[in-house]
Amino acid sequence: MQDLFTPLDLEHGPALKSRFVLAPLTNCQSHDDGTLSNDEFRWLTMRARGGFALTMTCASHVQAQGRGFPGQLGNFSDAHLPGLARLAAAIRAAGSVAVTQLHHAGMRSPAKLIGTQPLCPSDNAETCARAMSPAEVEQVKEDFVTAALRAEQAGFDGVEIHGAHGYLLCQFLSAEINHRVDGYGGSLENRSRLLFEIIDGVRCRCRSDFMVGVRLSPERFGMKLMEVRAVAQRLLQEGAIDFLDMSLWDIFKEPEEEQFRGRSLLSYFAELERGEVRLGAAGNILGGGDALRSLAAGTDFVVIGRGAILHHDFPLKVKADPAFTAMQTPVSEKYLRKEGLGTGMIDYMRKRQGFVTAS
Repeated sequence: MQDLFTPLDLEHGPALKSRFVLAPLTNCQSHDDGTLSNDEFRWLTMRARGGFALTMTCASHVQAQGRGFPGQLGNFSDAHLPGLARLAAAIRAAGSVAVTQLHHAGMRSPAKLIGTQPLCPSDNAETCARAMSPAEVEQVKEDFVTAALRAEQAGFDGVEIHGAHGYLLCQFLSAEINHRVDGYGGSLENRSRLLFEIIDGVRCRCRSDFMVGVRLSPERFGMKLMEVRAVAQRLLQEGAIDFLDMSLWDIFKEPEEEQFRGRSLLSYFAELERGEVRLGAAGNILGGGDALRSLAAGTDFVVIGRGAILHHDFPLKVKADPAFTAMQTPVSEKYLRKEGLGTGMIDYMRKRQGFVTAS
C-alpha cells in the first residue's frame, strides 16, 4: 500500500499527495446554462475531502454547440467564472489538486440539446453532423485555449484535454470519421494536428506552472491501437504535457484487435518511454488490490471512476484497509445521495443497467 500513498511530482504544478485521481465523470448535475450547481459542487468537493490527490471535473464544454449532455458544466463564457472559482478554491482547500477537463462533443452533441446541427471533422450521415470549415477549426482551437485560460483565472491547477471516447478531438484522430483533405485530415500527423496545436496553445499562453494533461482511448469510434499508441508516444516524448490519462474500460483487458491479443491493453502504453510525463489509467479499478496491480503494470497513478461514485472516500478506505473493494451494485438512491450524488447524477446512473435499485 505504501506505493499508492507515495507523493508524485509532475513537471508543472503541485505534486500529488498520493496516486489516486478522480476520473472526469459525467454527472448531469449543473445548470442548463453550464453554470455550477450546488449538487455538482457537493459531489466534487466530497471527493476532494475523501482523499483524492487530484480531483477532476466532468467534461466541461468549451463551446455552447459542443455540449454533449444535459446538466453539463460549462467553460465557454466568463459567466461560468464565479462557479469555477468557487469549485477550484474548495478543491484546493481540501488538499487536492484541482483540474478541469476541457471538452467538445462534436458529432455527439445532440441537435435537440444544442439547437443547431452538430459539428464534425467531416460530414457524418449517422449523426447528421456537418463538416467544420477551416475557420471553425481555428475557432475551436482558440476556444480550447481560452477555456484553459479561464480555468487558470478561476484558480485551477491545470486542465485535461479530452481526446477520448469519440468526442471531437477523438473524431479528428479517427480515420473512420475524419475524411478531411486539408492539414487536419489524411495522415495520422494531420489528424492529430489539432490536439497538438491546442496543447501548444495552452502551454504557450498559460502560466509556466500550469498543469496540462490529455485523455485518450484506444478503442471504438474507429480508433486503431497502433495509431493511438503512436500519438501517446509522441505526447510522452515531446513532454509538453504533464500526464497522460488512458481510458481503457478495464485496465487488464486484452485489445479488441485480434492481432494484438495475448497481452493486456495497458501494456502497450505502459512500455512506452515517458520521460517526465506521468502515465495513469482508468478502467475497473475497484479496490486496493486493483490499484496496486495497476502500478505494478507500469502506471504512475490510478484513475478511479465507478469506485469513486460508490465511495466518496475511496482512497481513505484503501488506506485503512488494503483489501478494501468497492461495494457491489445495485445500490439504493438513498445510499447514492449519502455519497453526494444529486438527482441529475442519480437519474444518469439509472441508465446504467444494474447500478441503481428500482425501489
